[in-house]
Amino acid sequence: MTVELSDLSKRVGADTHIHPTSVSLAENGFNVLLGETGAGKTTLIKLIAGLERPTTGEIRIKGRDVTRLSTQRRNISLVHQFFVNYPTMSVFDNIASPLRVARMSRAEIVRRVGEAAELMRLTPMLKRRPSELSGGQQQRTALARAIVKNSDVVLLDEPLANLDYKLREELRDELPRLFAGRGATVIYATSEPHEALLLGGHTAAMREGRITQFGPTAEVFRQPRDLETARVFSDPPINIASIMKSGADVRMGEVQWQASDRIAHLPDGNYKVALRPHHVTPDPGTPDTVRIDGSVRITELSGSESVAHFDRAGAEWVSQAHGVHPFRVGEQHAFYFDPKHALYFDTQGKLVV
Repeated sequence: MTVELSDLSKRVGADTHIHPTSVSLAENGFNVLLGETGAGKTTLIKLIAGLERPTTGEIRIKGRDVTRLSTQRRNISLVHQFFVNYPTMSVFDNIASPLRVARMSRAEIVRRVGEAAELMRLTPMLKRRPSELSGGQQQRTALARAIVKNSDVVLLDEPLANLDYKLREELRDELPRLFAGRGATVIYATSEPHEALLLGGHTAAMREGRITQFGPTAEVFRQPRDLETARVFSDPPINIASIMKSGADVRMGEVQWQASDRIAHLPDGNYKVALRPHHVTPDPGTPDTVRIDGSVRITELSGSESVAHFDRAGAEWVSQAHGVHPFRVGEQHAFYFDPKHALYFDTQGKLVV
């Protein structure tokens, strides 16, 4: 493995920013650090980069212990969410800066910068200064600088956060292609679950300084091992309710349905059920769907989707449905879900099926 963390932690005074963490990141591909603001993503990136020292533990890159090495000796590249470029230097010189530090020949620098600029569609702008570029072009320059170095590890700390929607979508689609086949382990921090799904690779779900689960992105999304991971990997928030299983019956307050083959083997007792918002819709769908009623509190229209936040038995639920639906704030509305899409957890929040 290219990057291995062993019992790595970071404390500042009485506050623990990263709890003891051991993980081997996937080699030669994308590793997404997914979590809300304050989850510890940036701190973990700074530890791997050498910008902060850990309280305990060890960091290995390609089998070499780099825990006490400076950033310059780790062969890493780092791109922040802000456009970090040298304002008095041309785009060419910005991209070439790590190669000059490495004392490469002029010919090699010209070759590498040319390749990186071509990849990032910056060739016509190599003589410009950063102030003459758009936000997207400035971030492309920072990414070109990360690519040109041929680092073992590329750290991307929410690199698209400050771009407008169109540029975010464009660069997000391009990033896996840009780093494919370059032999680098890419570590990408984001707070957006859909971004993790689009990037693919592997995902580490993070919450309050802990990695709750790490694995192939689709696997972590479809089979979160606990409620904490399910919460991290859902936007809008996942719907969670307490249920009771008794024989072939499942009861959620006044709502009841038949236990499917998936959960028929579970012992009778109390559990928690979780449903992602796109599995709760205003359409009845199939005969297997279960109806729940709620008072609409907030409505949102996003592109071709309608989102409704509604109150059900004192808890807020969220529905996310295709199309435009006539929700009215304050009115009761019927919503439906199919139990086969539900995730079931024990009362401690561990996945049971």
